[in-house]
Amino acid sequence: MNLTLKVWRQKNAQHKGRLVTYTATDIHEHMSFLEMLDVVNEDLIKKGDDPIHFDHDCREGICGACSLVIDGVPHGKEHATTTCQLHMRHFKDGDTIYIEPFRARAFPVIKDLVVDRTAFDRIMAAGGFISINAGGAPDGNAIPIPKPDADKAMDAAACIGCGACVAACKNASAMLFVAAKVSQFAYLPQGRVEREKRVRAMVAQTDIEGFGGCTNQYECEAVCPKEISVSMIAKMNREFFRAATTTK
Repeated sequence: MNLTLKVWRQKNAQHKGRLVTYTATDIHEHMSFLEMLDVVNEDLIKKGDDPIHFDHDCREGICGACSLVIDGVPHGKEHATTTCQLHMRHFKDGDTIYIEPFRARAFPVIKDLVVDRTAFDRIMAAGGFISINAGGAPDGNAIPIPKPDADKAMDAAACIGCGACVAACKNASAMLFVAAKVSQFAYLPQGRVEREKRVRAMVAQTDIEGFGGCTNQYECEAVCPKEISVSMIAKMNREFFRAATTTK
């Protein structure tokens, strides 16, 4: 198939960006979206032009690096799909596709479609971990955990931190990401010892990074490639209220 691409090109956060039109020719329907961009970049490099810069790593839907807004939707319009797992069979010959970076004040553009998402790293560093040595898998398995709690913790742990939730939110809120990380440990006995300290620190760092507040639009849940539920946000709010009313 042959496509017209409207791609956001931007030198860095200090320069204004603009949409540039490219053509993608002889694209196979079984290619992934990133492979299609690889083809376009090969042509640009052969011509001596600057290739389109975009984030990618595992290309297996695991790492969360492939942060693109495709036709106005983070990761595109296919449900529960990362950009790297989005295939060109979902597009038609002759389509015009708009490709933009994740847009949020806390995610400044590094170049073209690449944004700086280290704000998520700083939120995790603020408390998104268990600070003691909890042992290896055998040690963890020795602690009885009710299956409903284990299932909820695993659901939360599925978050890959891609940032699509932020990009979809009109307030650029990171609530779904933070809620998943808080909930992941709050459901497990190993993580409950530090639950108050963790939620206070992560929410405070979220505010410092400049993410907006949640207004219950559920756009974050709609675009999440790992189908993280907004019920995690309710869990985080309960954890935060508990921490705020608990004195130690």
